[in-house]
Amino acid sequence: MAGESAVLVYDGECPMCAGAVAWIERHAVQGAFEFLPCQSSDRARRFPELPEATCLEAMQLVLPDGRILAGAGALPEILGRLRGWRWLAAAFRLPGVGWAAPTIYRWVARHRHAISHAVAPGSRREGGAQAPPGASSSP
Repeated sequence: MAGESAVLVYDGECPMCAGAVAWIERHAVQGAFEFLPCQSSDRARRFPELPEATCLEAMQLVLPDGRILAGAGALPEILGRLRGWRWLAAAFRLPGVGWAAPTIYRWVARHRHAISHAVAPGSRREGGAQAPPGASSSP
């Protein structure tokens, strides 16, 4: 995996998404990820096949080989690139998880702004959430 960063595209205006990216960044194997806000012009330039509407619905993980994994489908790959969390990637092969994970992910993604506000009222700043350290963005 050395030198093979996956690009995690996320909603840069969502406090919950930015928090998840910060958590992933803290636990990631060095060089495992590049983080790219969906709203970035860099995302539009580098991944024109990934429309903004798609990356606002769910996190998108662009693998080094060009495959794109979305939402719950990206979670095992993300977990496999984290220190101390690789074991949890195997849980996605358990019976029922294949059905439940996408359903739960869609519900959380659909309600992420309300969840962010309920958990941390006032966390949504004017102009969106601050990008986590190391996130790429273009003006």
